Amino acid sequence: MESQRNLVAIGASTGGTEAILAIVRHFPENIPGLVVTQHMPAGFTAMYAERLNKICAFEVKEAQHGDRVRPGLMLLAPGGYQMRVIRMGSGYTVSVTEEEKVNGHAPSVDVLFDSVAVAAGSRAVGCILTGMGADGAKGLLHMRNRGAYTFGQDRDSCVVYGMPMEAWRIGAVCQQGSLLTLPGLICGRLGLTAI
Repeated sequence: MESQRNLVAIGASTGGTEAILAIVRHFPENIPGLVVTQHMPAGFTAMYAERLNKICAFEVKEAQHGDRVRPGLMLLAPGGYQMRVIRMGSGYTVSVTEEEKVNGHAPSVDVLFDSVAVAAGSRAVGCILTGMGADGAKGLLHMRNRGAYTFGQDRDSCVVYGMPMEAWRIGAVCQQGSLLTLPGLICGRLGLTAI
């Protein structure tokens, strides 16, 4: 059953701030726990989270170490840190640690997606959005191989068709969609209706 999916992970880079907004603004307030990595320097992620929090139907905050992943909350990886999802009993928390860059990034989408693959497996939905390079492609493949349903942004709606292209090329993406169709596709996988 699709409604058994209880975690949504999104990763993006160049053009991602607007792409993420275009998607999550259509998610209902009872969306399962959302974890998001957007390549951004330290100091900017808190402002971006505040901006989303004013627009979205659910709460958005910059993640802090030990935050619980829960329905109606989006946790944004803080700039300069790596964020991972950790399984805790029947739920999840996030670990936020200051460590080396991965694929040249902190936060790295691969780090997040790899952790979601391990912690949530088939209970997760993943989505890779516009961005340069390949960060997140291998992590999304790991998620798909563990039973997650995965989406990639299509070429026409990307600012830079790099990360989603690489994910598509290696077979990490179950289904591609545009910024117009992805909100409905993701919500459909969760047994919800986009707003």
